[in-house]
Amino acid sequence: MQTTTTDEVQAREARHILQTYRRSPVTFVRGQGVRLWDAEGREYLDLLSGIGVASLGHAHPGLARAIADQVQTLIHTSNLFFHPLQGQVAERLAKLSGLPRAFFCNSGTEAVEACLKFARRYWYTRGEPRTDIVALEGSFHGRTFGALSVTSDEHYRAPFAPLLSGVTFVPANDAKALAAAVTKSTAAIIAEPIQGEGGVRPLAPSFAAAIMEASARTGALVIADEVQSGLGRTGRPFYFTQIGLAPHLISIGKALGSGVPVGAALVSQQVADTIAFGDHGSTYGGNLLACRAALCFLDELVGGGLIAHVGRVGRHMEQRLKALAAKHAMVQEVRGVGLIWGLQLTRDAAPVVPAALARGVIVNRTAETVVRLLPPLVITETEIDEGLSRLDAALGEL
Repeated sequence: MQTTTTDEVQAREARHILQTYRRSPVTFVRGQGVRLWDAEGREYLDLLSGIGVASLGHAHPGLARAIADQVQTLIHTSNLFFHPLQGQVAERLAKLSGLPRAFFCNSGTEAVEACLKFARRYWYTRGEPRTDIVALEGSFHGRTFGALSVTSDEHYRAPFAPLLSGVTFVPANDAKALAAAVTKSTAAIIAEPIQGEGGVRPLAPSFAAAIMEASARTGALVIADEVQSGLGRTGRPFYFTQIGLAPHLISIGKALGSGVPVGAALVSQQVADTIAFGDHGSTYGGNLLACRAALCFLDELVGGGLIAHVGRVGRHMEQRLKALAAKHAMVQEVRGVGLIWGLQLTRDAAPVVPAALARGVIVNRTAETVVRLLPPLVITETEIDEGLSRLDAALGEL
């Protein structure tokens, strides 16, 4: 692999990479656990984990062995044939979620697209075509056309209009607005149990109850987008169980492959019975490499005690973040659970990111005024203390 300086990397990208990302001026070249090192040898504590993806941290020995073994055995055959791993991953996800079927793809966005397609197919098969979707303000479901159509932020939507028609947005946690929006024409209601990009905002159990009531009244399917909040991030397999949602479809991604791209739509039998051969597909989706990584992650999540670990260190992180908020007047509120947290500031959070980076800790800004933290699920209390001490210094400077 060619070794280059950060300046050389930036110059090459400026010439050849489509400029869709506003990157921080750091080039990471190595990781170990919760730590990263840049091209100049500086060390950082990663409290973002590649936006919730590096669930087992960096260079996890078990994951590295599993991937190396699979690469030397067989990587890909396409979905024209069986292979021994896809069913194993689907079976484990069924046990965790309660939904018996899985469709594998390559990302959370693709999983959302699949859920939207399957919701429409459900009503088409029943002879009652419905296309309307109810989504929430503050939502983020991805950047492909279907996922973007149910993402509320006009900043993302406006340059690509017109998007899918028939999408109605209602305020999160407004049961009355939801009840008015969901009708006999509604194919599905889509919601993140914790709005991640929207500022780490958990849905209230009372609102989840309103979603289920609207579904029962109209037949509308319920899609839970657990791409960010699912798979142990909250100290539970999925957060929808905590607030009382009973979804017909679930989109997952991010943590599932611990860095290897893989996503899935989890599907109830009620919906699965309406899907036919050829209704959807993916060339790469659920190939052997992706499934081997997913199995390694699921081994750690369940058999390795990772869910209980997240619950324990998550409580510690909550205490430290609340102490941070009490110290800094700019921190207005602390929101989250487990290892998904948002610090609501009284000002734009953008300056916090480079200030933290300069002190060797990685966080990001979302919803303009929120500092988001999504550390690897393997983080320890000691590493939390170290990372938040660095964040404390960054907030103090500002």
